[in-house]
Amino acid sequence: MTARRHLRAAAIGAAGLVAGLLVGPGSSAQARDADVELAYDCDFTSGEHPVRIHVTGAYPDAGTVGRPVQPGRVTARVTLPPAALEGLLPDGTSELAGTVSLTALVTQGTRSAEAVWTLGAPAVPVGDGPEGLTLEHTGEVPSVTATAPGELRIAAGAVGLRLRPVTGGELSGQELPAVDCAPADGQDTLLATVPVTGRTAPSLPADPSPTPGEPGDGASEDPGDGGRDGIAVEQPPAAPPTQCPAEPPADGLDEDFVIQPPPGDPVRLFYPPAGGSHGCAFAVGLANVEKLGGAMIVNDPAATPQLLNARAAVRTATRLRTQPGGAFTRIDSYGEMTLPDAESTFLTFGFQPVSAKVEFVTGPITISTATVGSPPDRYNLAVAGFYQSLRVHDVTINGTPLDVGDNCRTARPFPVRLNGDFPDYTNVIIGGPLRGTVTIPEFTGCGTGGEDLDQLFTASLSGPDNLIAMNQGRLCVPSGGGVNGCPPVVPPLPGQEPEKAP
Repeated sequence: MTARRHLRAAAIGAAGLVAGLLVGPGSSAQARDADVELAYDCDFTSGEHPVRIHVTGAYPDAGTVGRPVQPGRVTARVTLPPAALEGLLPDGTSELAGTVSLTALVTQGTRSAEAVWTLGAPAVPVGDGPEGLTLEHTGEVPSVTATAPGELRIAAGAVGLRLRPVTGGELSGQELPAVDCAPADGQDTLLATVPVTGRTAPSLPADPSPTPGEPGDGASEDPGDGGRDGIAVEQPPAAPPTQCPAEPPADGLDEDFVIQPPPGDPVRLFYPPAGGSHGCAFAVGLANVEKLGGAMIVNDPAATPQLLNARAAVRTATRLRTQPGGAFTRIDSYGEMTLPDAESTFLTFGFQPVSAKVEFVTGPITISTATVGSPPDRYNLAVAGFYQSLRVHDVTINGTPLDVGDNCRTARPFPVRLNGDFPDYTNVIIGGPLRGTVTIPEFTGCGTGGEDLDQLFTASLSGPDNLIAMNQGRLCVPSGGGVNGCPPVVPPLPGQEPEKAP
């Protein structure tokens, strides 16, 4: 079978990549938890103060030469003593948010590299307790690849703190002076060790003028360059945005997705003079393709998720319980969201790896919530609706490109209608889970050079009953005068929510 015929035979499986599981760059080996309490000396504007930093994370039990060793999500709890905050916070500060940049020192024998772990913390209330204030920073961190066997040691180095005050319920655009911290003397800063096995990877061309005694004998001074028998650090995606877009969404409501009242008297409409509250939130989720029984991550929280830019409560509709049709109250909001491409991998025929990227083109989003009827028959509804189309690109079969062209997409936009169940989803301010099914239209524009791949993608992907499950985080309203939710927090994926207390 020629290579081209082999690619064509795998094309139906290539269409299945839309439903493939996302594959990250790190190792999938079993992980073990690490929990380390460290002491730092930090240089505040008021002088040097001791700061406790509690670092927790999960690390693989073992690694393999040439393959990334990927730590799990890392948490750094930074406790600031009261004396350090004296005179630092502007008047009226009610909460404090922050970012921590922890330099991880990675060594293996005489080889070494540095990786910067940048983690974000949501705002917490500022109090006057004797223990000080604790900011809990979390985030994804870079993977590390060793090109020779041996024990990989990861230790904590210097730390940089960036603090952002919240005054009057609004996250201040002013960042406080940077705080530099160094590990206190006389302590073990080791976070984890990972044994790496396998053969030494082939050497890269040597530097024509190496400097004797430098880290090494082949180690790279540049953290992004593995060098000969070195350690390569792959930086994670850019951190998610922490502030709402400066401008509110321009598009308005789509009546196709607005909840309609039961038959009866017309409802009374009210439009707030300010045009609703401008805010933002993260929404992440999963999309299934029914024919293939697979799922794809949408707005992946482990990559660089993007924000829903929203206007909340732009219109209210009401009807009294004494009027024909009964009581009805509805609040309409709208937003816009540019989803990042999803990169998927799928094993065709159980062994043939097929990869590609999926682009989502999403129209204006209408969010409508309503309370219908009077007790004891009152019930609540929530709908988020929009039109969307899909484009598939950058397709490879076992690493060999399959040219599907630049316009391999659904033949037309299709409606997406997601429903929220009360009380898990009350309104756009609080957020919560949303679920719905969509019908994916046929594909068009797939293939180049006279080869038509439309039917292959249509046969594998198009059809009804494709589940979409999303989690919307709490809306951050910067001008809300005390409204919680700023900066916006990335919610967990559906199915990964923490268990509720009984």
